[in-house]
Amino acid sequence: MSTAPRGLRLHIGLFGRRNVGKSSLLNALTRQEVAIVSETAGTTTDPVEKPMELLPLGPVLFIDTAGIDDVGALGEQRVERTRRVFDRTDVALIVAEDGEWGAFEDALLAEFVNRRVPAIVVFNKTDLGHPLPAVLDRLNADQVSHVRTVASRGEGILDLREALIRAAPEDFINTPAIIGDLVPPGELVVLVVPIDKEAPKGRLILPQVQTIRDLLDNDAYCLVVKERELRDALGRLNRPPALVVTDSQAFLKVAADTPPDVPLTSFSILFARFKGDLCELVRGALAIEALRPGDRVLIAEACSHHPIGEDIGRVKIPRWLTQYVGGKLDIQVTQGHDFPPDLSSFKLAVHCGACVQNRREMLSRMLRCRRAGVPVTNYGLTIAYSLGIFERALGPFPAALDAYRNARDVR
Repeated sequence: MSTAPRGLRLHIGLFGRRNVGKSSLLNALTRQEVAIVSETAGTTTDPVEKPMELLPLGPVLFIDTAGIDDVGALGEQRVERTRRVFDRTDVALIVAEDGEWGAFEDALLAEFVNRRVPAIVVFNKTDLGHPLPAVLDRLNADQVSHVRTVASRGEGILDLREALIRAAPEDFINTPAIIGDLVPPGELVVLVVPIDKEAPKGRLILPQVQTIRDLLDNDAYCLVVKERELRDALGRLNRPPALVVTDSQAFLKVAADTPPDVPLTSFSILFARFKGDLCELVRGALAIEALRPGDRVLIAEACSHHPIGEDIGRVKIPRWLTQYVGGKLDIQVTQGHDFPPDLSSFKLAVHCGACVQNRREMLSRMLRCRRAGVPVTNYGLTIAYSLGIFERALGPFPAALDAYRNARDVR
């Protein structure tokens, strides 16, 4: 991988009515003809994504959306695709024509305020009009950043770049560690990486690559082995490793081959913390106890890979859950940015590690589950719970282990 993955980029969404110049603004920001620009309203039909480096922020992903004031059956589909972008937006650009601001823009701004997403109002086409003083006064009173641009001529773009830098969330500027805070510099971590039919040819999967990089960034060592070589590799070390991290699918064998005094967890559980709220996902795993044959379970995959063989989400997790529950479950699988609008019929949602999503989208999905009263957990936690090694897998995370024990005692 030669560029930063999308899931590690700051997601900047452009929203507004049709034909206010969102595509022109994206082209001006990226200095490229990324989006088609036309005087015809509704030219942008699907979200257009453009990854780039925006210094000093670093890697960002601009998302140009279709106008969400669209009408008709096709317009409704465009609006729905745009609304999905809300869930993964870290910073919102609300674009309006200079001189035009109404209930539509107020509703957009309120949406992002409710989501606690930083928003910047961009009054575009300032050569044609001016924002009403009352609107500017209200934005200033609410401390909403706003800039004026003529995107087609590149005017005001530097001001917009500065506003983006000021609005970037603190947790993006100070990116949390995946594993580096768990391992002192100079200590060794053993990474267990099975190579099976679904392993990508010639490379490792994203969570494994990112974990290796995070260890190197934090001056720790790593030893990468397959599950069959783990016991021999541990025997060759002159002292125990600080941590063993495994692909969740190999949890049972790795747990058997790793001495009890060596901390153990999985890549998926590391990413439960990195991309979501580990304590909440741990509490969600307790819902497995309440599952009964016939219950509906949602399995959500962030990527859109082509499943083959013993697919983790479609085959292995349903099998382990079925064995634990003692009967067949009603499993529904979603991929990519698809996520059911109505979650009320599910007894549990099981999410992947979200390595290709940004943290905002994962947290948004968790919030939707919470509002619907549906427990949510992730692949690694589900596997560890189903296989009876939950507490051991949480050993490196004292706060999460306490959350589990407290929630278990309440039950």
